[in-house]
Amino acid sequence: MHPSTREPTNPAAVRAVVALLLFAQLAVTGSFVEAQSRASIILATTTSTQDSGLLDALVPRFEKETGIEVKVIAVGTGAALRMGATGDADALLVHAPEAEQEFVRSGDLVDGRQVMHNDFVLVGPPDDPARVKGTASVADAMRAIAARGAFVSRGDDSGTHKAELSLWQAVKIDPGSVARREETGQGMGATLNVADQKRAYTLTDRGTYLALRRRLALVIVSQGDASLRNIYHAYAVNPARHPRARRTEARRFIDFLVSPPIQRAIAEFKREEYGESLFFPDASR
Repeated sequence: MHPSTREPTNPAAVRAVVALLLFAQLAVTGSFVEAQSRASIILATTTSTQDSGLLDALVPRFEKETGIEVKVIAVGTGAALRMGATGDADALLVHAPEAEQEFVRSGDLVDGRQVMHNDFVLVGPPDDPARVKGTASVADAMRAIAARGAFVSRGDDSGTHKAELSLWQAVKIDPGSVARREETGQGMGATLNVADQKRAYTLTDRGTYLALRRRLALVIVSQGDASLRNIYHAYAVNPARHPRARRTEARRFIDFLVSPPIQRAIAEFKREEYGESLFFPDASR
């Protein structure tokens, strides 16, 4: 027989390797179990809360305070409401009060609270080719744009899109008949960029406009009309209709949004940076 060339086994070394492997396995398994068991919610919300940076300021604070992970899906309000109606979200933060009521009445949404508001503004190119700045009301501004300007719409069934359609309806103008109106089908930030590139007018929430203003040539051409008020509500999805919905965790997020410290944080959000508030707290209403 040929002598074996195998090195003699060191029992202490084997035990050390086994212990190391067991520790690694337990660590991985523990992390996996922890990740699997960690509470989380899906938040369906409007793009304005994302584009303005507000959620980037609030969500990490909520996660740190509660240990509940928030998975944010920023879409138009119409799409967010449909996610609530199909049980594909746990909480909603949206801004189309009339549309929201349909889903409240159906029982899909519960625990609604008014969180904050800002307003919509009409923005356009600095030289104001449609001469909107001289108009007396937002109704007159829409008529001027229809007659002499280009308009970029989100066209995505968002709260902003719904507000825009209401403005056309109020002046009895079919938006489809406006010769230089086009739809992006995108969020507020992208739509502002398109309007900026095309030297067109658009309707935007003030918060997103202020957050992006430094990279845009667009200026505010009409503001302050009562019809331009923009109200945000938070809701939980009702597990009585959608068993997967995590109402308890969603309710904690709603309570967080309307708590005094967070209402103050909303009021102060980027106010120093922009010289005015992007959102105004409403939880006392």
